Amino acid sequence: MEEESKVLQELHELAESNISDEELAEKLSDYHEADIADVYSHLSETARARLSRVLDADVLSDIFSYLDNAEDYIEEMDKEDAADIIESMDSDDAVDLLDELNEDTRSEIIQLMDAEAVEDINLINSYDEDEVGSRMTTNFILVSDDMSVKQAMKAMVEQAAENDNVSTIYVERAGEYCGAINLRDLIVARQGTALDDIIIASYPSVGAKESVTECIERLKDYSEDSIPVLDEKRHVLGVITSTDLVEAVDDELGDDYAKLGGLTSEEDLEEPLHRSIKKRIPWLLVLFFLGLGVSSVVGQFENVISALPFIVSFQSLVLDMAGNVGTQSLAVT
Repeated sequence: MEEESKVLQELHELAESNISDEELAEKLSDYHEADIADVYSHLSETARARLSRVLDADVLSDIFSYLDNAEDYIEEMDKEDAADIIESMDSDDAVDLLDELNEDTRSEIIQLMDAEAVEDINLINSYDEDEVGSRMTTNFILVSDDMSVKQAMKAMVEQAAENDNVSTIYVERAGEYCGAINLRDLIVARQGTALDDIIIASYPSVGAKESVTECIERLKDYSEDSIPVLDEKRHVLGVITSTDLVEAVDDELGDDYAKLGGLTSEEDLEEPLHRSIKKRIPWLLVLFFLGLGVSSVVGQFENVISALPFIVSFQSLVLDMAGNVGTQSLAVT
């Protein structure tokens, strides 16, 4: 923890320093993008503008992927620079960021982005929020099963210029997904080796229209870095990465936890006060009338209470214990 604080302090001082742009870019290359993102929100607007100038779009896109409130900093940037950053991001991260922008800014930035990036974003947006397709990224490598090992390696290298998710290469046969190849197996394969010999035909996949909730348990059973997402014709549309899977599980757990507190979803924690009151008033009224019912039952034993008044002291004790039992049950659950 102390070492982490030291790194963040170094980054802050470096970003706010007066060294040349070239020296700043070189020094920042020694730090992880997640650490730079932690410092980014604490920098002055001038320092953030300088980082946007000295770092290339690929590095900035990685930094913005780690920011919790990236939309605030996109708003203060030149729209062309913002478009370069967003189109360099993984498509699923780009969709999430664009969704947070106001409509005018979003439209202006999308018009400045290249057609391929916009097409990927539109593809992901075409799926409902609870479908796997809305969680996928188009950052993957795809080859054909009729290639030789040398041709597959060449295709992988060419695609790696745009897609850095290279640990697993996906394979299609006549336009249909037929398996995957581990990068290591492709690298060590001899030139005369048939591609079929290194294809993992049983490699898992998931449909783009499958429900996230329904397939989470199945996906968690695999320890793969990414799993291909297929359309109805079994063509590879994208992949869902281990990071996406963790986020999906976290969202599901967050929703379940919120529901234990009487919320319909985790986002309800930030809903307007009047809407929150409207949801809870009916339940409070139900509890109020139940309380009246309890009081009426107690009233039927007035004779006992008048003869033994100390019994009343146990009433609050029993009610308090009931509340404690409910609270502890919720905590254990």
